[in-house]
Order: sequence, then structure tokens, then C-alpha cells
Amino acid sequence: MDKLKMHSPDLSQDNIAKIRALFPGCVTEARDEATGAVRLAVDFDQLRQDLSDHIVEGPQERYRLDWPGKREALALANAPIAKTLRPCREESVDFDTTKNLFIEGDNLEALKLLQENYLGKVNMIYIDPPYNTGKDFVYEDDFAESSADFLERTNQKDENGNRLVANTAANGRFHSDWLSMMYARLHLARNLLRNDGAIFISIDDGEQANLKRLCDEIFGSENFVNTVVWEKRYSPQNAVKWFSESHDFILVYAREKMNWYPNLLERTDEMNARYRNLDNDPRGVWKPADATAQAGHGTKSQFYELTAPNGKKHTLPNGRCWLYTEEVFKKMVADNRIWFGADGNNVPAVKRFLSEVKQGTACQTIWKYNEVGHNQEGKKEINKLFPEASVFDTPKPVRLLKRALHLAADKDAIVLDFFAGSATTTHAAFQMNAEDGGNRSVISVQIPEPTDEDSAALQAGYQNIAEISKERIRRAGKQILEGECHPDWNRDVGFRVLKVDTSNMKDVYYRPDELQQADLPGVVDNVKDGRTAEDLLFQVMVDWGVDLTLPIRRDTVQGKTVFFVDDNALVACFDRGINEDLVKELAGHEPLRVVFRDNGFVSDAVKINVIQIFRQLSPSTEVKAI
Repeated sequence: MDKLKMHSPDLSQDNIAKIRALFPGCVTEARDEATGAVRLAVDFDQLRQDLSDHIVEGPQERYRLDWPGKREALALANAPIAKTLRPCREESVDFDTTKNLFIEGDNLEALKLLQENYLGKVNMIYIDPPYNTGKDFVYEDDFAESSADFLERTNQKDENGNRLVANTAANGRFHSDWLSMMYARLHLARNLLRNDGAIFISIDDGEQANLKRLCDEIFGSENFVNTVVWEKRYSPQNAVKWFSESHDFILVYAREKMNWYPNLLERTDEMNARYRNLDNDPRGVWKPADATAQAGHGTKSQFYELTAPNGKKHTLPNGRCWLYTEEVFKKMVADNRIWFGADGNNVPAVKRFLSEVKQGTACQTIWKYNEVGHNQEGKKEINKLFPEASVFDTPKPVRLLKRALHLAADKDAIVLDFFAGSATTTHAAFQMNAEDGGNRSVISVQIPEPTDEDSAALQAGYQNIAEISKERIRRAGKQILEGECHPDWNRDVGFRVLKVDTSNMKDVYYRPDELQQADLPGVVDNVKDGRTAEDLLFQVMVDWGVDLTLPIRRDTVQGKTVFFVDDNALVACFDRGINEDLVKELAGHEPLRVVFRDNGFVSDAVKINVIQIFRQLSPSTEVKAI
């Protein structure tokens, strides 16, 4: 019976396999110096030659963004980790039914753990990362670790248990550390986007230029959509030395630009007010539009003297031609699509009917505060939810995120925010669902960054940012449910809390070759003490790429606890004493996947027979053990 690997995918080996499919002569086998195991490796000299039509000698200069630590950041992104996601029911809301996730932990590790579950499934990503102002924190990633050492690592934390350090301007790697942090995370995030998906990234002037070039490399410059300018302040700041900053940026990239197009914005009353019905046309309101075009764009047939129905002659201004040929114009006049004024003497204009124009408008790249909110609005929104203390200084306004969601997240979209912070993204998605009856689901990721010692948040009892994020979602959901909601909305304002933690499996599970005889009494069970069956279930779901929001039913079958994930998507039993009768009953459910504990069978004979039982009763079931 095959065993589940129980760790995140080794992306470097996956990428090498893809290269081998295209360039088989460029991939060889090499022995890992650390473990002695044979692994696939790329012959980069041969690959460079295969990709060139001339002899390649030595490194070639090329246009790119480089910084100290770039290669280490990419290696870190590709290295697997022996981590898992542990469920936390007591901090969740509607754990058994919700389609939303809140993952507490380092977002680099969370993104790795989501690689198989959400590969190519996310419609939209929005992130508001640290702006690198010299005061913000960055993630202190461990670049010294190789992929061969990943199983020996337990936690990437400093002596105080934190993964965050202040990135001061005095740091000699001020920009480099920030870029390395973003590079590894965006590299992984791209894998999760659908081919018709897009990412929105908020940033300020400090790193906008570097972030743009970084994203050009990761997503491809051809997939750059636009830079949005958001007016974040509505009044000038006079106590400044140079300019009063009134804006931030939002970089927008598509996974594949030709597959992604933003939704149109709703037409405003002001836009529609420009349409009137001056002649009581049965087709409805319209507005006059110029009937001429630049002469350079026309053909000979578009230059003529136009005669109005009342006999008045209309000649063309210099440098202009008519929009249509004379024959087409006459047909439009006969169809009452040309307006010559109430008395018939005006310059001809084309009637543009509101019923025939797009029922929406293209989004502009400047987002005014009166349309999408400003910093103060965001602060007021969260203060209303947290009247006891000011828990966030500069949260984004809900209207800003609703604009981004409207453009890129249709009603059934999966949205990811791996710098959740004040959880505005989730709040905005809930609000949109309540308004239009949508089923947008949100995956939020937030590291438990400690709140400042002198902060109002800590005084109010919030030990870290993740606690505030979760509480904001709880309170926002309750507030939305108390308001007016769309009748078709499923009213899902819950979230399933999963926490990044070390693997549920003891080290012997990963490195049995290092087991000594003296260690045998302590390894009768390969599961760590204190880990529950539901902990094991979620690690299996992560490892097998099963949707982490699927409903879970816990039943007792022949005296054993059995988990049914989405009825038959996955069946799991981690109890001991499993016999053939139980195996046959579970096979009768014909699950897509089934998993048992490797040492959970009453005898070796039963363990051996499991494959045969499923082959007879449910041949399509994939059987694994942990």
C-alpha cells in the first residue's frame, strides 16, 4: 500500500520534470551531497545551448532585476516543507458548512501547503503587503536552509518565536530583503491563479518601481494590465517638506492577459442623465454624437455634400469626413437615427440610444476617493466594528476592495489574500455577496504578528494581528446579516480556521533510515503525541490536494471513527484495530480516495488484503496509508 508523502510538493523537482519533457537531453541524475539520494538535475550549460542558435560561451548580459539573495529566495520558494494545516474549530465560524478559509501562519509556508489544493483554481488575488517604509516588518526567511534539510527543520522562528523583523532604512539590504520576501511569495502565488485570473497588489512610491519589474519577471511583462492610482487622501497635508502624498498604487497583472478582461463598471445616474428623448423616439432615450470623423481615416465615399430632409445642404468642415457613406447615411436618416435639431436646421448628429450602448463602462486607471473611499473611511469602518479600541491605523476601505472584486471576481470566484491584515478583502467579499447573491469564497492568510506593546489593540486584549483579523470577519459578518441581504444569498459569513504547524508525523516517518535500535520503543506510533484524528485528516487533505472547504461528516462505523469528506470524495479512518469487515463496508461506499493509519490494522494479513478488497468492490478507489 502506497504511503502519502505528508509534506508540501518539491517544486524544483516538478519544474525539472517539465524541462525534461521539453529538453530531455538537458536533464540528468545527480547524487544529493546531503542525503546521498539520487535526484534529477538540470545541465544548465546544455540547456543554454539548446535555447540558442549560436555557441554560448560563459554568462550573457541581459536585462533583468537583480539583488543580493535573489537566487536564495527562489530556492526557498521551491523547497518543500514538512508542515501541515491544523484545524481550529473553536476559533472558526460555521466550521462544517463555510466555504471560506482563514489560515494563520507564515504566508510563504501557507502558499506552499496550498499548491496542490488550489493549483490553477484562484480567480483573483489581492494583497496589501508591507510597504517597506523603514518602519514596517518583513518576513525573516531562512535562506541558509537547503531542500535536503527541510525535514529536519521544525519552525522558522527567531529566539522570541517571531518570523518578523523591522526592516530599517539603515539595513544594508533594505531593498534586497523586501524584494526577496516578495519574490518567493509571488512566485508561489502565480501557480494558484487560473489562466483567466488576475492579481491586484497595493503599493506606495517606495517600492513601486522595483515591484513592477519584479512582477514583470514573475508574471511576464506581456501580462501587465495597468497601474491604478488610488486617491487615498481627500485633503492635503501641510506639515510636509516636499509634496503631500495623496495616492497609492495598485499593480494589476493577469496570469494570461489575453484570457482575462475586467468586468465593466455599472453606469452611474450621472452618465444616464445625458440621455434624453427629444423627439419621443419609441426606442427610448438617446444622446447626440458627432457624425464626422478625421479625414485621414475616411475613404472617398465619405466625402460628399449631405442634404437634410428639409432640403438644407451640409458641407464638411476642413479635415473631416462623414462617419458613413452617403448610401448608409440616407438609410440612417430614413430610420430616424440622425438628428437635425427640432427645426431640422442643426448640424447632423448620430443618435446613440442608451438601450444599444454597453450596460456598463470601462474602468479608468485613476480611482477617486469619492468613488472607492479613502484611508479615513477605512479607519472609520473598522472603528465602528471595534468601538473599544483603535486596532488598525491604515486599513483599506471596503469600497476600494469592492471595486477590485467587481472587476475580477465574479459571483462564484475564489479570492485569495495572503497579507490579510485588517481582513478588508473578506469583509468586502461578504458585502458583495449580500448585495448580489454571489457565492464568492475567500482564503485569508495572516501571520500572528504580535501587536505593539503600547498599542490600543494589545490593551484591548488582542495579542496579535491574526486575532484582530479573525474578529473583524466575525463582527463584519454579523453586521452584514443584520442588514438587507439578497434573497438568493447563501448567507455564508463563516470561516474555517487552519493553523500552519509542524507535521503531525514523527521524524521517523520521513527518515526511517536514521532510526536506531534504541529508538524503537518510542516509535511504535509514527504520529506525534497530542495530534487528533482531525489533524491527520487535514494533513491528508493537504497532501492529496483535496478541497479544504469540503463538508466533513464524522460517523461511527463498526465502533470506529470514520471521516467522510463530501460524502465520498475522501474516506479516512485513523483508528486501530481495523478488520476486513470494516474495510469491506467502507469499500461499499465506493469513495474516490480512502486512507488508513499504516499500523492501524489488526494484522499484517488484513493490511495486505486491503488493496484486493477495494480492487474487487470499488476498483476506482485510490488507497493510501499514513
